[in-house]
Amino acid sequence: MARSPRSGCTTRTTLHLVGPQSWTSVSAALVYEAADPYAVQVRFGDGGEPEEPEFDEPDDGGVEWLLSRELLRAGLSAPVGDGDVRIWPARAALDVLFLQLRAPSGEALFELSAAVVGEFLRETERLVPVGEESGRLQVDDELIALLQGGGTDPTLP
Repeated sequence: MARSPRSGCTTRTTLHLVGPQSWTSVSAALVYEAADPYAVQVRFGDGGEPEEPEFDEPDDGGVEWLLSRELLRAGLSAPVGDGDVRIWPARAALDVLFLQLRAPSGEALFELSAAVVGEFLRETERLVPVGEESGRLQVDDELIALLQGGGTDPTLP
């Protein structure tokens, strides 16, 4: 039986929450789905090893952030981001990447492995090469469905 091409990839890793007195290890997963080619999910608290990667929702009700794949790639070599998500490489350490997340409830600064992120991004690029993302979007199909009445209009009673 022929195998269908992979539609996504998941890399499990540990991030370190940087605190004023100490650091706390936080399990997480970097998740990429070819159907949403511009995005990378960071699922915090995702430490288990599923048999098949699932892309719908975090299994344990953990926190999930959505990042731009390009932002993550650019953050490997220079400070990037504005607003809720900022990423930058450490100046002194070769394998350290900082990820700052801001929400109305507060903010968090994480340290993670730049090598892990780099390998994850290379795997995503094997699935969807840079520059070919728009070809993976099903925008025309969605628009046709909406125009033919296949979608519901939430503003109508």
